[in-house]
Order: sequence, then structure tokens, then C-alpha cells
Amino acid sequence: MDGKVRAAVIGVGIGYLHLQGYVKSPHAEIVAVCDIDKGRAERVANEFGVPHVFTDYKEMLKMDEIDMVSVCVPNYLHAPVTIDCFEAGKHVVCEKPMAMNAVEGAAMVEAAKKANRKLMMAFNNRFRGDTQVLKRFIEAGELGEIYFAKTGWIRRQGIPGMGGWFTTKSMSGGGPLIDIGVHMLDVTMYLMGNPKPVSVVGVTYAKFGPRGLGQGGWGTPVEGGTFDVEDMAAALIRFANGATVFLEASWASYIQHDMMYSSLLGTEGGADLEPLRIYKQLQGTQADITPQFPRVSGHEQEILHFVECVKNDTEPISTGEHGLDVMKILDGIYKSAETGEQVAIE
Repeated sequence: MDGKVRAAVIGVGIGYLHLQGYVKSPHAEIVAVCDIDKGRAERVANEFGVPHVFTDYKEMLKMDEIDMVSVCVPNYLHAPVTIDCFEAGKHVVCEKPMAMNAVEGAAMVEAAKKANRKLMMAFNNRFRGDTQVLKRFIEAGELGEIYFAKTGWIRRQGIPGMGGWFTTKSMSGGGPLIDIGVHMLDVTMYLMGNPKPVSVVGVTYAKFGPRGLGQGGWGTPVEGGTFDVEDMAAALIRFANGATVFLEASWASYIQHDMMYSSLLGTEGGADLEPLRIYKQLQGTQADITPQFPRVSGHEQEILHFVECVKNDTEPISTGEHGLDVMKILDGIYKSAETGEQVAIE
């Protein structure tokens, strides 16, 4: 593509972080923002020097000047908004989770193929400096075959927007599993080489939210609103290559402190993410390696990356197909929790 990639953002909440990425790209130009809160959209547009402001994204998509769109809206809108973008001929980077379920995710992937446009999932943790350094070690064979991993994101008190869309299943699709567990599941699968899932066993609990406990600082709480999702989930996931991942995610639990972690076990070494450590046996002795890595924003790096993908017609690190595999796992965990049985993934 000649010239700059012309970008637009739908939803300037988490979309604010996308805008910070676009302004740092020498190959991007922000031409429009859209938000149902006109005042917020105008404030953000003024801050970033964006010429066009919309409250109706369908009107915005009529602009021929737009090449790519960041979809940063509540979960239940991811699929319809993304598909509308493809039908308008735009490339899309969509916030996590991909959709409400794998059926919607598959429709998004198909719409991208039909439009011959790129779909990238905004899995920002793939783009962090520590993740990218560890990925290079893994690709160089330093861990050998990764056969098991433990990963999770657990909070002591962090239910977002109690009573609002985050805690309303018809709008969010679920609780911490689909909200934050999705991040750690994805980054772990990425480090493992994106293996194909074959089955899951999962459990979910709602022990804090229904009692009005565990409210965190993110999101806008709604007094007397709905809480019909889990506030904790755990699962064991098996993959076609024989590897296994244990996953846990919670918004609220009586623990010492919040944790985000991914621990990998390989035949030639192991590793932890958060903080980054690599464990090997070298010269006949146990060795713990602490690699240095650039302190960069995963949110900004993912946008810089996707701009380059659109400009140079290359495949993104985080594809729609990767997002779809994650959605299949999440669907399977919820189904397993409901039925009490192992669920096969096709």
C-alpha cells in the first residue's frame, strides 16, 4: 500500500490505547473516531487531532478514506461490528474476546476471507517485550518440546463494572474466564506454538458477585444491576500434540495478591512469564536465566504491528483463526462446567 494507512477507532474506552499506538506509527493516520458518547468522542478526537467524529459507526464506515478499523466495543458487539467493517471493505483489529462464542467467531473469520481483508485479534500480551524475548528462546529450541503449562490471571478484588455489561452474560458472554483468562490462555498457546485444542474439563464458581462483593476499579458499576456470570473459573485443556494446559481466572478470591502468570515446562528447559525467567541445566548444573527485554506497551506494539501488516500485505502474529481456537476452548469450558463432563473440541 502506498502512502499512510488510514485508521478509525470504534469505541474510545479501551480504544484510547489503540489511538496511542496509531499516533506512534509513522505509517498511520487517524481519520475518524466513533463512540456512542459524543462528548467523550469529541474530547478524544481533539486530544489526538482526529478530523471526523461519529456516534453511528455505520455512517463512519461509509468513508472511503478508511483502510482499517479498531473494534473496541462491548463483547456482544464484536461480531456484528467486525462483520459490518469487512462488508465495508476495511481491515479489522478486534479487541478480545473475539466474540460471544465460537459460532460468532467463525462468522468473523469467514467474513474476512470473503472480503479479502485482514482480521487481527488484539491479544496485546503477545506483543510485550518479555513475551517476544521468550518466544525467541522457544523458537531457538531452548525449551525443547513444551508438554505442560500452568497459566492464569487471578484477582483478590477486581470485578469490573459490577451490575453493568461486564457482569451481564447476554452482553459479555461470561465472567473472568472470557474477560481476563482469555489473555493468559492466548499468550500461553502462542508461546507453545498455537497447538490445536482437542478437549477440556472445566469448572466455574460465582461466590462473590452475587453477594455484592469483590468490586474492582475498572468499568462503571450499575446499582441494582445484573450479575449472572462466574467470578472464578478453572480448566484443564488437552491439545492434539499431547500437551496440556491448566488455566485459572478469577475476578475475586481470598488470596494474598493479584497474579498474572504463565509457567511452561519443556524437555530442555522451563520458563516463567511475569517475571521472565528461564530454567535449564547448563554445564552440569542447574541454571536460572533472567533475560533482559524492552519495556514496551503491548497495546501500542500490536497496533504498530497491524499497521505494518496492512501496509505491506503480511499476515499478523495474532490471526482470526487463533482467536477462533481460543473461543472454542472458552465455549468448551463453559459447557463442561454446566454438564460436569469432558467436552471434545472440533
